[in-house]
Amino acid sequence: MSAISPRDLAAALTELWSPRVIGELDDNYVKVAKVEGSLAWHSHEGEDELFYVLDGVFRIEMEERTVVLNPGEMFVVPKGVRHNPIAEEECLILLIERKSTLHTGDVRTEKTRSIDEQLRAL
Repeated sequence: MSAISPRDLAAALTELWSPRVIGELDDNYVKVAKVEGSLAWHSHEGEDELFYVLDGVFRIEMEERTVVLNPGEMFVVPKGVRHNPIAEEECLILLIERKSTLHTGDVRTEKTRSIDEQLRAL
């Protein structure tokens, strides 16, 4: 084990909206992603989802409100809440999710990544 930089790992990614697992914490994965544009409206019925912005500006649209996150800010989307993650420009994020959390929840799109894809070596 050694110290890692989530920001550097996210910056090195070449695919957008393709989270990569960089650590495990009990029943959770710690992931990083490089994002730009919109992912998809979806929900995770049984899991909360934590978003932490490493670099850039990240928006989480929900049916009741929209949250805008700047570097160093985080937000937890509660289980069951429909949301659509958006980054107008390239953004680096860290996520903490249960190992059972599906990438795009109850929706499948061309951006959906399996857990096997997310576990690929960096």
